[in-house]
Parts: sequence; structure tokens; C-alpha cells
Amino acid sequence: MGAKKPRIVIIGAGMAGLTAAHKLYSTTAATELFELYVVEGGDRIGGRIYSSEFGGDRIEMGATWIHGIGGSPIHKIAQEIHALESEQPWERMDGFAEDPITVAEGGFQLQPSTIEPITALYRNMMEFAQGKLIEAEASDSSSNGEVDVDYNSIAAQALKMASDKKGLSIGSFLRRALETYWISVKRKDDVKEYGSWSTKMLQEAIFAMHENTERTYTSAGDLSTLDFNAESEYREFPGEQITIAKGYLSIVESLASVLPTGLIQLGRKVKRIEWQPEGVERSLEMEIKGDCSSSRPVKLCFDDGSEMVADHVIVTVSLGVLKAGIREVSGMFSPPLPSFKTEAISRLGFGVVNKLFLQLDRESENLEPFPFLEMVFHQPDLDSGHQRIPWWIRKTASLCPIYKNSSVVLSWFAGEEALELESLKDEQIVNGVSTTVSSFISDSEEMKFTRVLRSQWGSNPLFLGSYSYVAVGSSGVDLDLMAEPLPNSSYSECVEGASSPPLQILFAGEATHRTHYSTTHGAYFSGLREASRLLQHYRCGGGFSEIFAPLEQ
Repeated sequence: MGAKKPRIVIIGAGMAGLTAAHKLYSTTAATELFELYVVEGGDRIGGRIYSSEFGGDRIEMGATWIHGIGGSPIHKIAQEIHALESEQPWERMDGFAEDPITVAEGGFQLQPSTIEPITALYRNMMEFAQGKLIEAEASDSSSNGEVDVDYNSIAAQALKMASDKKGLSIGSFLRRALETYWISVKRKDDVKEYGSWSTKMLQEAIFAMHENTERTYTSAGDLSTLDFNAESEYREFPGEQITIAKGYLSIVESLASVLPTGLIQLGRKVKRIEWQPEGVERSLEMEIKGDCSSSRPVKLCFDDGSEMVADHVIVTVSLGVLKAGIREVSGMFSPPLPSFKTEAISRLGFGVVNKLFLQLDRESENLEPFPFLEMVFHQPDLDSGHQRIPWWIRKTASLCPIYKNSSVVLSWFAGEEALELESLKDEQIVNGVSTTVSSFISDSEEMKFTRVLRSQWGSNPLFLGSYSYVAVGSSGVDLDLMAEPLPNSSYSECVEGASSPPLQILFAGEATHRTHYSTTHGAYFSGLREASRLLQHYRCGGGFSEIFAPLEQ
């Protein structure tokens, strides 16, 4: 009887899991070397990639953009499988809208001279935080040509004011920057054509609109929890940002297409992962008790009571699931993960971002196309706001068609508002959005919404959120610690002299990549990394060297 092949089980059939499976299965000799399985708790592949249809258009409930086409592995795959063209209309097929209208609550359309100085301030402050503010561009004039603004000076003062013993946040830095701007720029007389709005109120509300967009970009529901220092470590690919005509799901379907039938097992939710940090001592104890499967050090216990043993497990579940797993009394891991791992999991941020799609009634032939609407709301603590606008929509920055002249409109939600959206009835959503639109667009009576579709990432037990961010109190080091396999001799908390089977639990997913966290390409790179770690361990080629270059992008 031949020696048993090492068994590798990948938990999760999202981008990271399927990339790892694709790499392991496709590598020369690996097919003969390993037993490979992918177990997925849901009834579909893709994870936080979930392409769907609404109103005849292809939409994305989850991952939406290829963030820069220059060097992106996702863009390369999309090109290879001809996924960038489609006869069916798709979300943001015309890219970012170039002609938004910005309207203040009460129906006051704002002029560029009001919007642009604050937009420029916000953009320059974020570029400063990201380490991109170039000296030559750090001093500028507002659109009316009368006011010189020294952005570097504003940023430096804001940085000094925002420093805190608990850590410096993006939210605190941005607010100090706005205050410094008001001090350094001589304020004009209050605007008169915008009802009860004063100049300062408008500027603060425009600034808040950009902050609310940032909340959806980062998943930090409160920017005061978003770490300032980590912002400069985050990396983007160059080039335009585009969506995928045939749907983001086409990428993971392509990765899965090489895998034989049965390798991916759907509807298998892992309840507990038992592993052996004590090594030989634990193994001998199990053999004495007659556990014939003890030669494989990891045991997966599923929700349905079934079990599976493995030599190596690649865990690709979301950071939200890991956070819940280390909080539970029963524990997702037995024995519990070492403290270096649980502390990193606890410190990092993981937020909720949801998308809301609404179908416009197109029965009226005279109905004007819905505009790309940027919404400037009164601050929640003021009495001047429209009382009937629900609180859960007041931190939404925009409402817009998913492409020009589409009858499907889209809005993004983050944080508490995103969670509230998940709990509302469709009728409540339609009424809330309709009331809001009526306060921004004067002739909105004929604009009727007939159907609603929203994502629900926060309440879905397989995800418990959307994507990760570096929270105040955390750092990029925690993202590296997330990627450390177990057992790990560098952080060993085991009994001296015990030898543990190596690489029992490996970790992949967007929250394990230091510079590309929160992205599908970050998940892709992490899947490659862990597959290559195992291939290198068994010396069958395709090791780390080939992925060093893309990881440094």
C-alpha cells in the first residue's frame, strides 16, 4: 500500500481560496502529490464577489472595480477570458461619471466656485496622508483665482493638532485640516442664494460628503477609527479603474474551471478547526486513545456533524468571521490561536459597506434621465434639516444611475447606516429614498421607484462585513501577522522540545496582505502566496520567488 498523499483543505471558495486551489492544482507534479479539497459554507462560489442582474442590467452586489489596470492580475485574467466586453449593459460601463450635479439639502444646486475649493482641500489632504502630495502642487489657487492655499502648511498644522496618545486617525486629521483652512483663508461673505445655508455650513457639508465617500472606500464607518500612518503603505495599481462587463464572477469561475468536479464542496460550513500546536505530545495522546486519523494533524468539524482530517488547511474566511470565531465561547479554533494572532485579528478593522439598487419606473415617456446626484446634507446635529429624511441616508454621498440613462440607480452605505439598511423593509427604503430625492430635486414627483435590491454583507454569517482596514491602534505589521502560518516557531507558545507538524493552518484573504488589503487583487496575491508556501515546502516548484515581484507592487 502506497504512502498517503498530503491532504490540503482550503476553507472558502472566494478569490483567495480559488486562486490557491488553481495554483496548487495547475502546478506540474502537484496533482499527483496532493489530495486537494475546497470546502465552502455557502451555496455558491465567489465569496464577496457576487455578480447578479437587476432591471435587465448586470450589477455587482460585492466587489465592483478593478482598481487600476496597470499590472493588475485581475485585469490580466479578464483580458484573457474576454470578460471586458458584453452586449448586456453593465454597472459603470461608462466609468466614473464626469458630470455630477451637487445639490444641497433643500434643492439648492451648488456652483463650482462653492464646491471646488473644499474638494481641492479634501483631495490634497488625502494625498498628503497617502504620501502623494507633491511640493509643486501643494500651493494652489481656488477657482476664482483670488485665494492662495498652502496645502502643505495646512496639512502640517492639522497633523500637529490631531496627534493623540491613542493614535492618529484620518478622521481627526481631516477635521483639523478643515479648521485650519478656515483660519488660514479669509472667509467671504455668507452666500445668499442657498436659503438657510451659511458659507461655513455649506463648506462643512461638502467636506462631509467627501468623508462619507471615503467611508465606503475604506469600510471604516467612522473615520476616527481609520489609522493615519497606514494610509501611506496602501498601494494602488496605475491606470484607469474599470468594471468587468461579463461580471466579476467570471474571474473566479475561470479560476475554478480547471478544477475537477467534486473538488469544490458547497454547503459545508466549518464549525471548528482542531489543530496540534503541542505536536508530538498531542499526537501520541490521540494514538493511545485509538484515533487512527491522528497522523493528519488538523481536523475540521462541520455544522452538519461531519468531520474531515487534513495535513494542511488554508483558511480564507473573512476577518469578520475570524473576529467572531475568537470571541465565541466554544471557539472556532481548538486549541485557541496563539496571542500574536488573536491580537492582530482584534486590532485590525473590518467594516460593513452595502450597495442599494433601485429600479425607476420608466412608464412616463417624458421622464428625464435620473442625474448623477451628489447630496450635501445638513449636519445631523442641526435642526435645519428636512425632518422626514431618515437618519440612515444622511451619510450617503450620492445617488446615481449605474450608467448614463440607466433606469437602475445606485447608492453606497457604510457603517451603522449600512447595517440599518439590511434590516429595513423594501417599502421603508423606497419611502426613505423618495423623501430624500424630493428634498434635492424639485420635479421628482414623477420619479417613482418600483423595486429594491440591496446587499447584506453585515448580517450574512459567512462574512459578517465587507472588507478590512487598518484601525487606530493597529498597523501594517498586524496584516503581516495575519499571514503567518501555524505552528510558527517565531511566536511559539508551545512546550519546549515538542515538535509540531509544520504548516497546519495557513491564512489567506484580503486581510492578510499588507499593501493591497481590502481588494480582490490583494486576495488573489494572498492565495498565490499560501499555495506557493506549500509548494516550496514539498519542493515541487512554483515557490515564493515568482510572486515576490507582484507582492511588492
